[in-house]
Amino acid sequence: MIRNLNQFVRHKYKQLRICTRGAHTNKVIGIRREDQSIWERRAPLSPNHVRKLVMKDGYKVLVQPSNRRAFPSPEYIQAGAVIQEDLSEASLILGVKQVPADLLIPNKTYAFFSHTIKAQEANMPLLDAILEKNILLVDYEKMVDSNGQRVVAFGKYAGVVGMIDIMHGLGLRFIALGHHTPFMHIGPAHNYRCSEMARQAVRDAGYEIALGLMPKSIGPLTFVFTGSGNVSQGAQEVFRELPYEYVHPSQLKKVAEHGATNKVYACKVSRKDHLINKESGKFDPQEYEEHPERYKSTFARDIAPYSSVIINGIYWAPNSPKLIRIPDAKKLLQPAHQPWLPSSPGCPSLPHRLVALCDISADPGGSIEFMKECTTIDHPFCLYDAENHTNKESFGGNGVLVCSIDNMPTQLPREASEYFGNLLLPHIDEMAKCDALKEFSQQNIGPVVRNAVITANSKLTSNYEYIAELREKQRTHRVVASSSKKVLVLGAGYVSDPVIEYLSRDSNLSVTVVSALKKEADKIASKFASANPVVLDVQRSEGQLGKLIKSHDIVISLLPYIYHPMIAEKCIKHKINMITASYLSKEMKNLHDAAVSQGVTVVNEVGLDPGIDHMLAMQCFDEIKEYGGVVEKFTSYCGGLPAPESANNSLRYKFNWSPRAVLLNTISGARYLKNGKIIDIAGNGALLEQGSRSVSFLPGFNLETFPNRDSIAYIDQYNINTVNSILRGTLRYKGFSQNALGLIRLGLISLKDHPSLHTAGPDITWRQFMCDLLSIDRETYYHNVKSAIYDKLNQDEELTNAVEELGLLSDDLVEKMSNPLDSLAKYLSVRLAYNENERDIIIMHHEVGYKLSNGQNESRTIDFIHYGEINGSTAMAKTVGLPAAIAAKMVLEKEIQTTGMVLPLSKDIYKPILTRLQAEGLHWTETIKKF
Repeated sequence: MIRNLNQFVRHKYKQLRICTRGAHTNKVIGIRREDQSIWERRAPLSPNHVRKLVMKDGYKVLVQPSNRRAFPSPEYIQAGAVIQEDLSEASLILGVKQVPADLLIPNKTYAFFSHTIKAQEANMPLLDAILEKNILLVDYEKMVDSNGQRVVAFGKYAGVVGMIDIMHGLGLRFIALGHHTPFMHIGPAHNYRCSEMARQAVRDAGYEIALGLMPKSIGPLTFVFTGSGNVSQGAQEVFRELPYEYVHPSQLKKVAEHGATNKVYACKVSRKDHLINKESGKFDPQEYEEHPERYKSTFARDIAPYSSVIINGIYWAPNSPKLIRIPDAKKLLQPAHQPWLPSSPGCPSLPHRLVALCDISADPGGSIEFMKECTTIDHPFCLYDAENHTNKESFGGNGVLVCSIDNMPTQLPREASEYFGNLLLPHIDEMAKCDALKEFSQQNIGPVVRNAVITANSKLTSNYEYIAELREKQRTHRVVASSSKKVLVLGAGYVSDPVIEYLSRDSNLSVTVVSALKKEADKIASKFASANPVVLDVQRSEGQLGKLIKSHDIVISLLPYIYHPMIAEKCIKHKINMITASYLSKEMKNLHDAAVSQGVTVVNEVGLDPGIDHMLAMQCFDEIKEYGGVVEKFTSYCGGLPAPESANNSLRYKFNWSPRAVLLNTISGARYLKNGKIIDIAGNGALLEQGSRSVSFLPGFNLETFPNRDSIAYIDQYNINTVNSILRGTLRYKGFSQNALGLIRLGLISLKDHPSLHTAGPDITWRQFMCDLLSIDRETYYHNVKSAIYDKLNQDEELTNAVEELGLLSDDLVEKMSNPLDSLAKYLSVRLAYNENERDIIIMHHEVGYKLSNGQNESRTIDFIHYGEINGSTAMAKTVGLPAAIAAKMVLEKEIQTTGMVLPLSKDIYKPILTRLQAEGLHWTETIKKF
């Protein structure tokens, strides 16, 4: 019977061809075979639609054979179609997804989802082929009514399938977290013959939920739906098979914390619920349509924190606000503190409220910024770990489960095709009028189809000429950015090696290292083949420095802090982000507003001290506060020292970082709070004389400490206004303070210019310079010079011997740097350098006293001790360099987006850095004591 029907149809079409020979035949339609994906089983028209076109409208319909298509060929034959490979007879060829460029037939009208309207790079070769072959392209995505609403789409079934799939994933995620739930028995959408079978599985799960079979330690489940279009409506249709209650966004927090567990909650979120003008704080729908760049979203702040599952169905344009940025995800996926929920080892609470996210919009890097690539039907889920900014195909571990399949509806292909075809059918006549060989402007086509024509007459139509501009912008960006991001590291000294090594692991990063010394640049080149060394004095070649900064994506300055304001000004001028491990100086603070206005991020204090000390402290403070505690005391000590076996000089110290900073610290003043009283210590040696004392928290080390700068300033920075004592101290081995004080008394640690040290003056030895400081003749006998020093130091033989041991009575020439401090720093950087087979050690110790909400007093100590590698990286280099390198990558990957002067004091910054430092082998211990 089927054979006879097919013969009859062919006979009728033959008569039609004879009647229309020589004219444009707009009554022949081709339906092509889908080949974009092995899962693609949809068709633009079902056999039911073909039957109407053939029997009622007089069309000839050619269908390419396909065993994968959800509608077998016999169904199309019964509907009156002709099954054949060759579609060249058709003037209008319909498909669903993109057509391979080599299979396009020239001079035809094609209709399919081309995914070219945003100048998507992957589909630009297809667009070029369409233009070259004079294809008149109708894109379903741009078929809209007078209100701008799409009239042809699979949207509803994208929502239906997305909801089924995320419920399936939810069951698997829960079981990985230790919970069997009713969702466990919902399968993926493509496992069901039709949506009704899937809905029945959802109803069965809903029945169990209504019986109270959801684990109580999970707490209330909230489902948030973004958008109000067909996608969202389709998802909500399936959701409503569960026992549900809708709540307004303003009530979401309340039900998320104290709602029932025998039902689930839904919250529909529209634009007005989360979009506000950046200046007025209000939402104007018309203004938003015209100027979305003026708006920001509060979704991540006001809605996402109270969402268990987010179903995202909104259309996102590049200049629109994002719903969840990468830094937002770090905050959302922090451990939840919900003491009101019952939990035990076998019945754990959730690690964080947000469990799953279904991004049906499937727009990588779009409204959900951390969704970088779509998942697939073969591999429908990934787990996004915000702390490490990584994806993995797993249901267990840290993170939120993400489902973002870009061809969702094909999992229910028959229903989706029927739905889509019902919407498409009314427009077939207008589409069939299109003639690729005629001047497009002269064709009488209705607005719905006309406005969806992307290309005609081998060029982009007027509505879509912007695609060429977008392509040019992307092409320019690719030329500038190449295939990698460019990092400029300023300084190749003590701490640069770990920075360069860490960055060089990423093949998508290219690293340029600038040093004023050719020797250092050559050393970098020999160690790191991928690094590009440049010899440049940044102080004398500011113009060249500006050009280098402009040609890179981020700058890491490992130079002394005095250079940072100048470098930051250039970074801000050229809109280049910057990282430093140094303290945020007043001069840098003054550049904050300029950086904000230029959209530039400058992360400061991401080294050891400052840096790791801040981050460990903030982590401790935040944990205490989360459990209702109040911080009352904070003491922090840190020092970079030689390992005990290498502390073999009178200062018990060796240099593995800026010698100038070490010496400068000894003549600085300090300020701290002790039992509610502010203690001020003046500079010029008073710090070592009055503030130095022994400490015994590590009995195996003979340590002393003295206060470091202004500790009180950190009360506000750390947000611990309840403290009555705060001290940040520097650690040294016992004897350092006494011997350094002797150098101060001799005038060796002074920033005041000395005529004997003028850079253009005659050569001078250290013994001669000591004579000048002592106001005695330069030719004075050696032992008499030593005796004069002995008298100057109050006849302290140990201090005198320390001066001699340091070589300051030698005949070595002074490398004159205008003042004693800088000249001494230059000398000691060589004299007290680490020798072969020596190593250093980092010691950091935090003590935090606090009171819990029940009145219990406790103290928490954090000890961070790390040894350097013999003949390898120093502990100082690793602990200063690695945090800076990690922060740089976080900025490059948009994990840090705050603009202006930034410190690592917020959880979304410090926690990922600390986690990644542990992965690099840096570990610390914590101890809690109760009183």
